[in-house]
Amino acid sequence: MRFAWLCVLLFLALPVRADGSTCLQGTVRLAGGEGLAGVAVSDGGQVVTTGADGHWRLPAVAGGPVFVIKPAGYALPARADGLPDFWRSGADAEGCDFELLPAVTDDRAGSALDVLVFSDPQTANLREVGYYRDAIVAPLHGSHGARLGVTLGDVTNDVPSLYPALNEATTSLGVPWLHVAGNHDLDFEVEQDRGSLRSFREVYGPDTFAWEEPEAVFIGLDNVIYQPGQRPAYTGGLRPEQFEFLEAWLPTLSADRLLVLMVHIPLFDTAPGRETFRHADRERLFALLQRFPKLLVLSGHRHTLQHVFHGPDAGWHGASPLHEFNVGAASGAFWSGVAGSDGIPDSTMSDGTPSGYARLTVDDTGDYRLSWHRAGHYRTDDPAFTDVMALHAPRALRRGAYPAWGVYANVYMGLEDTRVEFRVDEGEWRPMQRTAAPDPRLLVENVRDDLATELRGYDRSPEAQPSTHLWRGALPTDLDAGEHRVEVRAFDRWQGEQRAVTSYRLVERAPPGE
Repeated sequence: MRFAWLCVLLFLALPVRADGSTCLQGTVRLAGGEGLAGVAVSDGGQVVTTGADGHWRLPAVAGGPVFVIKPAGYALPARADGLPDFWRSGADAEGCDFELLPAVTDDRAGSALDVLVFSDPQTANLREVGYYRDAIVAPLHGSHGARLGVTLGDVTNDVPSLYPALNEATTSLGVPWLHVAGNHDLDFEVEQDRGSLRSFREVYGPDTFAWEEPEAVFIGLDNVIYQPGQRPAYTGGLRPEQFEFLEAWLPTLSADRLLVLMVHIPLFDTAPGRETFRHADRERLFALLQRFPKLLVLSGHRHTLQHVFHGPDAGWHGASPLHEFNVGAASGAFWSGVAGSDGIPDSTMSDGTPSGYARLTVDDTGDYRLSWHRAGHYRTDDPAFTDVMALHAPRALRRGAYPAWGVYANVYMGLEDTRVEFRVDEGEWRPMQRTAAPDPRLLVENVRDDLATELRGYDRSPEAQPSTHLWRGALPTDLDAGEHRVEVRAFDRWQGEQRAVTSYRLVERAPPGE
């Protein structure tokens, strides 16, 4: 009897996870084989490594789903839902062991790591899940060549029950897919930040995680701090255990690979005069990242597309500015605007960028390239509207009028130093000027919505806002009457020279009274 009571007391003394399990130890092994040494395992705070036999043990109560940090050169099997099997929770009957697979090598000469980057699918119902499937996912089937995918939060629009339907579409691409939590992935019925990602964790596992590839290391961080009863109900920041994880794991990394930080809320302030990401957290984070010379931040949330280069004013003191790519939304402007013949809303974003997704390509030196790809429901036969830019010009001008009217080029991936030029009728190339103005193409839709007496779609297009990647060139009016071809070229930092074409017509008009 005394022995039985002793057993009970020992069981009760075991450290128990927050979700009620005792997932504090296990083994990482090669599938069907021996244990693997030196593999990192974490609960989003603590980090341990496996011993010679592949066994790992956390020293204290686990704070979240336990996950293995996939080492470079290995792969992971898929869970029943198609997502990578890299985490365990109290509901996992198979216990706390992990299996790794040998990675399939790409034998193509000069092959690089290609990553699909989605942000803010933000579906509110099954109809919008269909938009996502048909406009974003389906055009990639059989042709994408990617080895990894990530969604940067707001998987749905406050409807966690849609996760399985989203996952079915996403995992059909056949690549491991990682998910970062967004502010629309929260359980708002809870009374504090802790527990606000219960639904997200049940499907996607850890909200803090890491993943290694030979070319790059990826870190995903939930940076949404839930503030029940406040306005807004959330802010950007990091929790103490996330810093614990970073402080434990980052020093183990060599600085020769690209380090990619993936978050939902941008690290820069998105509202004038308001701290939308806690500055103290940002400075602490930047201090931890400063030793990495190759570094990229991917963020979402804003439903626009923008590049920000952090410097000393933001607390970054690295050798070169820190590049943050604020990725546009898969849902564009929340699946709004006039629907096309396929029934999918236009959903151009407020800065004039079409909905779509990004691609990140990393070579074996850690150098990276970025590109934007519009969703599949847009026209492909319009030379003024390409994957790279969209042009706007007046249809007709009076010959001899003062040249006050311009051609506009919205170069989606344009940076402050991007060179954009135009020419008319095979003439001399002239520089276009970067301008902080709304995209005229979207302004036209705004006017059409204003003049309509009924809604033209389920929701009207967003109000056009000043774009950070818009260029203008004044159109000449001293040419012959008739049609004139306008060609624009932009020199993309990563893709090289890109072109688009439009036209305008000069009309001969006699002065009034003659």
